[in-house]
Amino acid sequence: MRRPAVLGAAALIAVALPGTAFGHATLRHAIPAFQSRESVAPREVLLRFDQTVGLIPHAIEVFARDGRRVSGTPTFGADHRLVRAPVSGLVRGGYTVRWRVLSSDGHVGAGVFTFGYRIAAPPPTQAYGASGPTWADDFARWGLFVSLALLLGSLGIRLFVLREPIPDRLSKRLYLFAGLGAFATIDVGIAAFILRAEDALQLPFVDLMYGDLSPFATKTRFGVAFVAMTLGFALVAALVVLSWLLDAPKLLRPAFLVALGFASGLSLSGHSAVEPNSTWFSQLADFLHLSAASLWAGGLVTLAFAVWPLAPELRRGAFLGFSRLATVLVGLLVLAGTYLTILRLPAVHDLWSASYGRVLLVKLAIVSLALAWGAAHHFLVRPRLERGDAPRGLRRSLLGEMSVAMAVLLVAAVLVNSAPPPRPVAGSTQATPAAR
Repeated sequence: MRRPAVLGAAALIAVALPGTAFGHATLRHAIPAFQSRESVAPREVLLRFDQTVGLIPHAIEVFARDGRRVSGTPTFGADHRLVRAPVSGLVRGGYTVRWRVLSSDGHVGAGVFTFGYRIAAPPPTQAYGASGPTWADDFARWGLFVSLALLLGSLGIRLFVLREPIPDRLSKRLYLFAGLGAFATIDVGIAAFILRAEDALQLPFVDLMYGDLSPFATKTRFGVAFVAMTLGFALVAALVVLSWLLDAPKLLRPAFLVALGFASGLSLSGHSAVEPNSTWFSQLADFLHLSAASLWAGGLVTLAFAVWPLAPELRRGAFLGFSRLATVLVGLLVLAGTYLTILRLPAVHDLWSASYGRVLLVKLAIVSLALAWGAAHHFLVRPRLERGDAPRGLRRSLLGEMSVAMAVLLVAAVLVNSAPPPRPVAGSTQATPAAR
């Protein structure tokens, strides 16, 4: 257990502090500061590094939101650790600083940060040149949802559906699912963070290890949530491994609660937290929506690939218990989803006129199919099991519902990375851009 913990800590440090981890030039101080709000237009940008650096083309470039470059030729300051570039022509708005320098070890370090002149600075993920989430971000987010579902679903089935003691083979399979889910949540979260930073930095993937990722880890909701969730799910993984090594299933209850708590990081850094009409209630609704969907989808995976093949004697009780749990989960999912849909769509026609609405329609169609499938299990299969019958092909039916649930998570990932349609400003026909 010690080695995975050490490797995980090293990976986190390498991502959060790449300059230190690889021994090349690290930016120590900047004027204007990261995401600062300047009341007086700065006349130059100054960057101080922890070692001497070499100037290369485009060492410092400052861009306005419209892509206009407002910086001049960069030069050294008092020594070769200080690089400066004059700026002029600043008007009220947000600005992006992109820098590239040659370290003494021969590697090119790079970074990006933003500041605002007479307005709040945009987040680094909205720096000039960033293209926004891509299909790779969508799949990374989907992978995060699936990993979380495997973790919460396997723990949820064991804690709320099955009764201890359970057969040894099934116990090992559930530990395997929970461990894979916990470690995958960490790894996929790191990948999602790197992809988001790569988009803003506009660097080739192989050069990211020499990029300065600290503005993304400390100055964005997504980055802060990433760091907190990485540490939180490392604790979850440790509890699961300890529970397995010590044969102490009681440790799985705090593991489940910690995992559920840190899953809120996705809601606290998403649309429900940054939209102009966001409230604590919208964040809570998003959290309930995500948690219910994860438990439902992960529970189906656990039933189909753990309980059914390894514990035939528990199938009937597990199905009936999960059916009762799923009824509550589906109710939460539908109620929270309906509220969030009304909150994020200013008008009904946005369902077909806005890209966000069209993706939402696809999600609603798949969810409707999943609900119909679940309803068939609840109203047709469950009564037969309660009478002692054993319907044939039930595992295949569970696999089908599970596949639909995975599709729901995929469309949800695309939806999370899409911007809801802008809400009209009171007293105006114009709309404000949606925050991300």
